[in-house]
Amino acid sequence: MRADLRRTTAAPLATAVPRRLTTAVPRTLTTAVPRTLATALAAVLLGTGGALATPAPAAADTPTPSPLGIGPAVTESHQRGIFGVSAWTDTPGVTITKVSATLRKGDTVVEIPSLPAYEWDKGRFGLGQAPLKLTEDGGTMPTLGRYAIDITATDSRGNTRTRTDAGVLDFTLRPQLEFAFSAPGWDDRTTVPSGTLTGVQPGSGDIVPITGRTIDVQRTTPPASPVQSPVTDGTGAFTGEAYTDVRPGDEFRVAYTEDSDEVHGSAVWTRTLYTWRPHTVTVKATTDRVRVLPGQQATVTGRMTDPKNGGAPLAGQQLRIGPTSGSYLHPTFAKVVTTDADGRFTTRIPSLPGLRIDGWAAAPVDPYQSFGTATVGGRLAMPQEARVLLRSRTLSADAKVTATGKLRATYDPEASVSAQPLLLEVSADGRTGWRQIGSAKADDYYDTVVRAGSRGGWYRLRHPATDVLAEAVSNTFRLVRTETRITGANAGPEPVRKGAYVTMTGTLQHYTNRAWRTFGSGSVALQFQAKGSTTWRQVATGRPAANGRISLRAKATVDGTWRLRYYGDATHFTSPFSWADYLDVR
Repeated sequence: MRADLRRTTAAPLATAVPRRLTTAVPRTLTTAVPRTLATALAAVLLGTGGALATPAPAAADTPTPSPLGIGPAVTESHQRGIFGVSAWTDTPGVTITKVSATLRKGDTVVEIPSLPAYEWDKGRFGLGQAPLKLTEDGGTMPTLGRYAIDITATDSRGNTRTRTDAGVLDFTLRPQLEFAFSAPGWDDRTTVPSGTLTGVQPGSGDIVPITGRTIDVQRTTPPASPVQSPVTDGTGAFTGEAYTDVRPGDEFRVAYTEDSDEVHGSAVWTRTLYTWRPHTVTVKATTDRVRVLPGQQATVTGRMTDPKNGGAPLAGQQLRIGPTSGSYLHPTFAKVVTTDADGRFTTRIPSLPGLRIDGWAAAPVDPYQSFGTATVGGRLAMPQEARVLLRSRTLSADAKVTATGKLRATYDPEASVSAQPLLLEVSADGRTGWRQIGSAKADDYYDTVVRAGSRGGWYRLRHPATDVLAEAVSNTFRLVRTETRITGANAGPEPVRKGAYVTMTGTLQHYTNRAWRTFGSGSVALQFQAKGSTTWRQVATGRPAANGRISLRAKATVDGTWRLRYYGDATHFTSPFSWADYLDVR
């Protein structure tokens, strides 16, 4: 290229501008004017005749990005002889053909010529089913420790990239603890913690003892005890100091942590003392009743003896006695009693309104005591207080009483009353002499209806005491109607001609003011039953006269019997059937 056409580089231009000129150019000009315009302006000022001076391109000191990518190398947490790494290429149509690794720890270098690709995870490479092992286990790793990992990836075009310090192989023992207690007993309430600290070797998975280490052991049940520090022996075993006065359910914590070239990690166990040696005693107890009604109480008496000592009484021992629901002993209402010098005890269980109680039970207070396989307790019904809400009551003309009500537990409206009895009772004076005339089973959701035949009096609904509900009585109520009758009934003529009318007469009366008096109101029916039949037919109806006289007639076609009946009204009973009169038809 001709010299006069070659672009001037930025370096000569910079040196050609006088210092005072460069400092005189305003700062705003050099930043606000575009680069080409600024260059032309500089040329004019320098007298170059309009020739533009452009800076030479900067030296290319930034390397071209590699098309290969390598991710971090990560040790598997469970099997420390395995690590995995991701490798990829951004070039279309090109694949990763090989991934290798170099492990470094000080002067120790281990080469891994090839990391197989994972078939189930595209782009992921690792040792898979062939973990690294110590040389003593037939592997290539000379010692335990943490090794720096360098990864090299090669693609199908021969491009290669190495990532130094891609990760750290944690090739150390993974610690694990086993922990147990000695079993305390009734006569020796101490326990000694013991266990073993071992490590899982990477690669082989062998379990090896970790010796000469200090283990932290502590009873954490409040108040927590000081931490013990037993040391593992040559087999990795350790034994702590005895804990005194322990109880079943006490919690203990053992812990170990190490971060070295041999062992790395933590092992922590929190365990509950659930194994102990119970002392079996014999307890026999009874109650003076099996049902406790409101305001009553049941008395429990019994005795505790020691079968291992010839049945000798056990004095000063505590029991917890109380009501149960199912097999659950209510702790709130249970009482703690202490046996006397002869091993005897007594306590009372009162009625508990609103609770569904079905039994009683006794349990040892001392967790080291056991009643063996025998269950100490029994049935104890505690009926809930109840109420009967009266809804409606009627006395029909045909002498049927119908009473409707609801049975409910007083303190537990949701308690089931299904199938509980509800009785209808009657009394002459409403105070004494109550007798049952009807009954029904109560319903949880609907009104209960009780019916019975009765000709008036004082009534009530009553629930007798059961194991579920205590006795409950509704308000008393009175239902009355006036008795009626038909007297002097007679049918004629006798005999009667076929097709002629038969007239039956009589007098309707009602009982009022302690005497039978004529009654001229309501409806009266004439009924006929043909000879040889069992069916009565209504053949005429009418009303009695003001003086109670009845006269009804109907045609006679066959021989048969005739009778009258009054069917009552809102205040009168239906009368009994009148005298039945038989007529021949000729």
